[in-house]
Order: sequence, then structure tokens, then C-alpha cells
Amino acid sequence: MSFVSHVECTVCGARHDHRRPLTVCEKCGQMLAVRYDLDRAAASVTKEQLATRQAGMYRFRELTPLDADEPPVTLGEGGTPLLPLPRLAAHLGLGRLWAKDEGQNPTGTFKARGLGMAITRARTLGATGFVIPSAGNAGGAAAVYAARAGLPVVVIVPRGTPPAAIAEAQIAGAHVFTLEGSIATAGKVCAKVAPLLRWFDLSTLKEPYRLEGKKTMGLELAEQLDWRMPDVLLYPTGGGTGLVGIPKGYDELRGMKWIGGTFPKFFAVQAEGCAPVVKGFVEGAETTTAWENPTTHAAGLRVPSPFAGRQMLTLLRESGGGAVAVSETEIQDAQRLVARVEGIWTAPEAAALVAALQRLRDARTVTRDAEIVLVFTGAGIKNDPPPLGSPTDLTGSDEEIVDQVRRAVGR
Repeated sequence: MSFVSHVECTVCGARHDHRRPLTVCEKCGQMLAVRYDLDRAAASVTKEQLATRQAGMYRFRELTPLDADEPPVTLGEGGTPLLPLPRLAAHLGLGRLWAKDEGQNPTGTFKARGLGMAITRARTLGATGFVIPSAGNAGGAAAVYAARAGLPVVVIVPRGTPPAAIAEAQIAGAHVFTLEGSIATAGKVCAKVAPLLRWFDLSTLKEPYRLEGKKTMGLELAEQLDWRMPDVLLYPTGGGTGLVGIPKGYDELRGMKWIGGTFPKFFAVQAEGCAPVVKGFVEGAETTTAWENPTTHAAGLRVPSPFAGRQMLTLLRESGGGAVAVSETEIQDAQRLVARVEGIWTAPEAAALVAALQRLRDARTVTRDAEIVLVFTGAGIKNDPPPLGSPTDLTGSDEEIVDQVRRAVGR
């Protein structure tokens, strides 16, 4: 059975019927969120029963919006590992440090969770096609899951989007378009195109179900930490669906009495060239304002006008966290550091977290005894690598080549 009670506006509280297609609040135009009958959910499953279920995000079915007989559009997303980072922690002078490695999802990023869930629900509610603006990875994930569902999709991305993300969408059969500007520019085009095509607009947080997929990161984190929350959580923030979704998952688990205690201190991490959340936080603003001329090679952070700015700023303040912007050089240095000390080639958006953590450590905002989780949102292989030196060419006789290798490694 479904445990959804209704869909609710996160600002004005207006209730909406979850049995029909929804976008934003019909009264105030703000973000919607799914609400559950948590008492009934808690009575239907135990932690012990959950532990016997197959890995993946749909093992938390009682806290998903799916109907009782609704098959998910899935490629096995979710169930990503929580990796200890002992060598990176030692390098930074910290104690307990973890990475939730979302790069191990089917599409190589956390976008698989949100788009799989959103396309599942939209298909059930009658969608015949999709339109999505993207900085890259969301468009690729939408194309893959739309193909899995047997439905068409239009993907509109800014020029300069990582080629791997464009190729992912193209090979899955999407209609891919590029344009000058940012994801905000692409979003404006999608808002006009979708009603003309009579296809569903999957823009970030302008429908309620991508949030439900991203939320499962929080559900998994709680279970992986033996049903507790960390002290600090850093999240790379573009549209911010996961930053809003993880605490939503925690809230629901608290409502089921599966976890207790206080929320982590949440920190939004952005690039210096596009930091609307950081700016809003520093200025004490109620919501974010559009960032002019957004620039960063971390495409997922190049979101100048996040729809959930109000919700993110509220979360950061209420949790006692904050917002940090880092430079392009810091991001690239962090990518190389994480690969060198932990063997993880993570996306530049995720590497920004390590750069931000170093700043928080230096400012003594985080302490050595804090338990810290970094959400590594994607695999580095989907992006151009940071600047690297050229590999060493070996020449000469076999003996000379062996000698060159020995001298190069200092043996």
C-alpha cells in the first residue's frame, strides 16, 4: 500500500492531491513536498525486516510515493557505499570522515535517484514525454530513465556542458539541444516548450518527486551509520535537491522513531564563480537572488538561480551550519588530493567539499572529534580531468627502461 497522505506546499502549507500530476504550489507557486502517514509506515515495517531487503533505494518503499502495485523505472540505483576516508582525515587533521559515493550509481551520479523516481511517478500519472533543462548530469539521467520507460525526452543544456553528459543523453535517444547561457536560460525555454509539446517539465524542484528520490540518500546514510546522524554534512550545491532531500529523509525517520538526536550541521558548498546560496547566507537574506555571469568548470554548481533558495537558507541556519564558496584552483587541487590519498576520482562538484572542509578546519568551524560526511555526488570520469603532468616516456634498451622506472620511483 502507499503511505502518502498528501502533497504540501513548503511555504504556504496548501495541500494538494497526490493522485494527479503536480508541478508547484497552485496557490503560491512555491516548492511542493510529499507527506506520509509516518505512524502507519512505522507499524508496517521494522529495521530488522528492512535489513533483509534487496539493496537499492526502493528498499525504503514505505517512504516513497509509489502506489502499492506501481513498478519503478529502475536500473538499480541507490545502495551506494559509505566509504571511510582515514588517510584523507589524517591529512586534514580530522577524526571520523566519510564519503557517500554517489558516483557508483548507474549513471555515475546521484541524479539517477531523483530522475528515476520522478519519471516513475510521472509515467504512472499519465506523462507521455519529458522536457528537462540541465547542466549535464540531470539531462543524461533523464534520457536514460526515459528510455527505460519507453518515453521521449527533450534535454536542453548550456554550451560547454561536459561532453560525457551530452553523449549519455544522445546515446539514450534524447532530443538534445545546446544554447548560450546557463541552466536558468535552458529552464526558461523548457517552461515554454513543455506545454506546447504536452510533455512533462522535469525542472529541479518544480515537481515533487525528484526530491523523493534524492531523499533516499539520507535514509541510506542513517542506516549505514547504525541509525544515527553525523555531526556535520557537506553538500555540493547547485539546484540543491539533495540538500533539501537528505534532512527530509531524516525528519521522516525521526517521525517513525527510528532515529533521534539533533540534525547535523549542514554546509552548502559552491564555486566562487557561482555562489548564490553563499551570498544569501552571508547577507542574511530570506531567499537567494540570481547570480550574474555564472562561471565554474564544475558544471553541476553552475546554477545561478536555484528554485529552493529559501528552503536551503532556512535549513543551513536552523541546523547551525553555513555556506562556503571555493575557487577553481582549490577544486582541482582537491580532486588530485582525494585521488592520491584515497584512490577516488570524484567529480569536481564533490571535490569542492574537500576544499571547503579544509577552510572549515582552518577556521575551527569543524573540530577533530566531529563525525563528518561528504556527499560525493558523481564520478570524476564523467568530466575532464584536472590538469595533470604528462606520463613519462620510456626509451632505450630493456635495461635502460628498467633503470628509468627504478630512478623515477626512487628505488
